Amino acid sequence: MKDVKILDQNGQPMASAFRGASGGFGNQLSDWMPTLKTADAGILPDLQMGSARADDLVKNHGYASGAVQLHVDNIVGSHFRLSYKPNWRSLGISEQDSRAMAADVESAWKEHAEDPVGCYLDAERKRTFTMMAREVVATHVNLGEAMASAEWISRSGSLFKTAIKMVSPKRVSNPLGVPDSERLRGGVEQDRYSSAIAYHVLNPRYGIGESLNGFNSGGWRRVPRETRWGRQQFIHIFEPREDGQTRAATQFMAVMEQLFMIDKLQMTKLQNAVVSAMYAAVIESELDSQTAHDMILGASTGGGNVQQGLTNMLAFSGQFHQGANVKMNGVKIPHLFPGESLNLKTPGNADNGFADLESAILRYTAAGMNMSYEQLARDYSKVNYSSARASMMESWRYFIGRRKVIPARFGASVFSLWFEEAIQRGYLTLPRKAKYNFYERKSAWCNTEWIGTGRLAIDGLKEVKEAVLRIESGLSTYEKELATMGEDYQEVFSQQVREAEERKTAGLPPPSWAQVTRFNETVEPEEQNPQTQGKAA
Repeated sequence: MKDVKILDQNGQPMASAFRGASGGFGNQLSDWMPTLKTADAGILPDLQMGSARADDLVKNHGYASGAVQLHVDNIVGSHFRLSYKPNWRSLGISEQDSRAMAADVESAWKEHAEDPVGCYLDAERKRTFTMMAREVVATHVNLGEAMASAEWISRSGSLFKTAIKMVSPKRVSNPLGVPDSERLRGGVEQDRYSSAIAYHVLNPRYGIGESLNGFNSGGWRRVPRETRWGRQQFIHIFEPREDGQTRAATQFMAVMEQLFMIDKLQMTKLQNAVVSAMYAAVIESELDSQTAHDMILGASTGGGNVQQGLTNMLAFSGQFHQGANVKMNGVKIPHLFPGESLNLKTPGNADNGFADLESAILRYTAAGMNMSYEQLARDYSKVNYSSARASMMESWRYFIGRRKVIPARFGASVFSLWFEEAIQRGYLTLPRKAKYNFYERKSAWCNTEWIGTGRLAIDGLKEVKEAVLRIESGLSTYEKELATMGEDYQEVFSQQVREAEERKTAGLPPPSWAQVTRFNETVEPEEQNPQTQGKAA
């Protein structure tokens, strides 16, 4: 058949607007014909297999496990602090009242959420809130999303009944494995706007060895997204990439094949190195095939078969070596069996390009995980200060974005649940001058920011100088700079006041920065102005 060509209005063959959409140079792209699918059509059919492979990868692969831990340590850190900031302008209260209320709220929240003994905020009583936030980040990296349900539990010793039950995304699926439909996809009920209505959570029967995708492993529990008065019942955290997206795929999906193969490559290289190191020397026979054949047949002329002759010959050789006492640790080597020679084995190239190949795969993996190669490989031997800082600043920008989207959203949901109960039960009171109650301006009352771990400083002195210059030039504030360090500026200021008073009580001089400030305050105006001093002279 002749090639069919589509002509334009001038009678000329129409050309593709993008070369990538055509056959490409040399027609290499002619066989690349992917199907255009929606997000759910591309994710949901392979969701369980992708999650299972990612789960196995994180459990058994060092780099994958390290990548998850890097996300947890850089996004959340050791303490996920609440910075309560009610929108006081919208609520009609003064800034002073909002700051006073914020101090009370943050204190009450920290007492309950970060209780390391009771752990009453956790339905399982295993985690503090910071531990929950760390788990949310780890689960999101591993499985692409994080889930939890709000419970109402009365427990002795707890002032609040609000509790959070962490839910593994692996447990959310369609009841009895029914196929996905327009209103039920990936275990999520939706309305016609693709807004979630309820989630179906599998409660497996543990101890019988069945997988989570088995139909006989338990029953499904339907959890509504929220109550009729708007209290959230199920928390689903992920970052959609397209409209109508119901679930998210694991972050390892784009680099899973490379990570899996680098593990096999390392094991093969290790076995090769072990085998090469096992044999330092071998004894080789110089007999040709015919002579060896005649010796074997000659050894078997006594009535035995060929196998018996070979056995007899090897036995003679073994007896000879045992008597000759052949050793490698001495200077002199005794003579060998007739027809044998000693061949020393020198190990070959131990690397043979393996390090370069491993580095290339890790760079590809780091790019897919939005991290720097140095962080993933723990290799800083080939970078200087400028390149290392540029690489880490790129990663830091990614981590800050993830903090805002993943654990901060989770924290906002959990805080609003706790804050609602605290207000309703009278543990916290709203300012009297507020124009709106909690349900009329819920988002304004529950406006929060979250402070995680600080940014890594490669050169501490340069980092501090940069922060001081930004503050002094009015380009930043103490709140922003201390948040970058992972600290709350109000806690730091309060601690500085206490330390200054304690130093004064103990008879110690003020800190150096306090002395400079005090000196500048006591200097006369004439002494501060050099021109005035010159005229006076």
